[in-house]
Amino acid sequence: MPRSVSARPTLPDQDVRLSVDTIVFALEGEQLRVLLVKRPVEPFAGREAIPGGFVESNESLDAAAARILDAETGLRDVYLEQLYTFGAPYIALVRPPAPTPRDGRWVPMGSLGPLAFDHARILEFALQRLRYKLEYSPVGFRLLPQAFTLRGVQNAYETILGRPLDKRNFRRKLLSLKVLKPLARSAREGPHRPARLYRFEEDKWEGLREKGNVFVF
Repeated sequence: MPRSVSARPTLPDQDVRLSVDTIVFALEGEQLRVLLVKRPVEPFAGREAIPGGFVESNESLDAAAARILDAETGLRDVYLEQLYTFGAPYIALVRPPAPTPRDGRWVPMGSLGPLAFDHARILEFALQRLRYKLEYSPVGFRLLPQAFTLRGVQNAYETILGRPLDKRNFRRKLLSLKVLKPLARSAREGPHRPARLYRFEEDKWEGLREKGNVFVF
């Protein structure tokens, strides 16, 4: 049973307490990483877990997620989105370079060890949800720097999906959406020649959503 909702004995001055867990994703090279913290107390003392904590009285879930993430890791001003409505897990997306957390560490999704509670299941659900949202929301761009190359966009999508994408087809579909603004700057990527930088224009993406268009690759 998910840890997100936990009940204590029913007493006159006690009630159900809701907790918030936040799955924090970041890209580093060709790895999708997640932020984990080590539990200092039982149950599962010493085991890594998703950052989380209890919601305070008269506090919204969004405010609680931001407060707890800051308190446990020191991360602020990141994109937050509720993962699903049973309990209160959230997804947070961090642009590179991923900051060093005050507590916890970034772990590649492919190198996870045993986790506390049911957090392995929650992480798997979060990854599947992230992959699904690539087709109809700009979550992929929220894991990129403000200025990026087309190669960088494709690398982000391939890393999240866990599979290669055809370069020509991907770029054709991406550019056809007309949601990228070319910048008067370029960046060198490894041994390749300098590539043009782009910026994502979210207002144009919202216009596409209203028309029912999605980015299917």
